[in-house]
Order: sequence, then C-alpha cells, then structure tokens
Amino acid sequence: MNKVEKQQTVDSLNEQFKVLDSAFLINYEGVKVVDITDIRNKIRGIDGSYVVLKNTLAKRAAKGTKLEQLDSFFQGPTAVAYHPKDVVGFAKLLTEIGKSNPKFEFKAALVEGKVASVSEIKALASMPSREVMLSKLVFLLKAPLQQLATVLKAPLRDLSLTLKQVPK
Repeated sequence: MNKVEKQQTVDSLNEQFKVLDSAFLINYEGVKVVDITDIRNKIRGIDGSYVVLKNTLAKRAAKGTKLEQLDSFFQGPTAVAYHPKDVVGFAKLLTEIGKSNPKFEFKAALVEGKVASVSEIKALASMPSREVMLSKLVFLLKAPLQQLATVLKAPLRDLSLTLKQVPK
C-alpha cells in the first residue's frame, strides 16, 4: 500500500470513527482465516463492521474522534469492531463468538464515549436486549392503569353479584 492509499484509508476510517460512540478492540491473534471470515459474515449480518489494519494507521484514523481514548490499546494484532446503533446486542454477538473461539478476545471498548474494561464488556453483554427492556418498561407503565381499571370495575361487579343472589 503506498502513501496515497494509506492516507485514503485513514481518511475513510476517520470519517466512520467520527460518528461512533461505541467500538470494541479485539485481539485476533491465532484465529484461523476461515474463522475470521465466518466472524466477519456474522458481524455484517447484523450491519456491524470489523476492520483489521496496522496499529499506526488505526491510531491516525482515531485522531480527533472518541476512539482516540483507546490509543494505548492499539498494540499487537488489533481489530476494531463496531455497530452504529445496538451496542448491547453487538457485545452479546462478540461475546458469543469469543466463547466459540477462545483466541478471539476483547482488549477494551468504548461504550457511549467512555472506555470500558473487559469485565465491563462482559457485564454489558449479559444485559437484556433493548427490545426486552422496552417490553418490561411498557409492562411497568401499563400495570398501574390496569390496576386502576380493576379497582374502578369492582363496585359494579360486586353490585351485580349481589343482585344475582337476591331471589326473584
């Protein structure tokens, strides 16, 4: 790759990194090419990205972005994986990949603009998905109204039951 191509790559990645609030740095050392291809396909299947490039280029691409906070983790074989929207779901997918391929390990992550350690990434991956959390929220919002409706119907129900017991 000549200097012009490198600069184009850095500029392109810098534009992608500018809009990111969350990304994962992965150590892929020892992972077979076949497995990496499978991993890329899984990540692309949920509209995520998985980029492998030299650390010097990655550091230059991260300059001026939130990813610059992870500068010290760009050592050794490093891949940057990110999803534009669903951080929790993406963390779950990467954790699942790591379970099936032990050499695929987290180095660090940027979550909502803050650096996260490996243990924090695993805690994030164990959270329920966004859809589950939203359904729980809707249930909690609906419960008081449902109870109020039940209480308001109770006197009429009780009156009707009492009237049914009165002999004709």
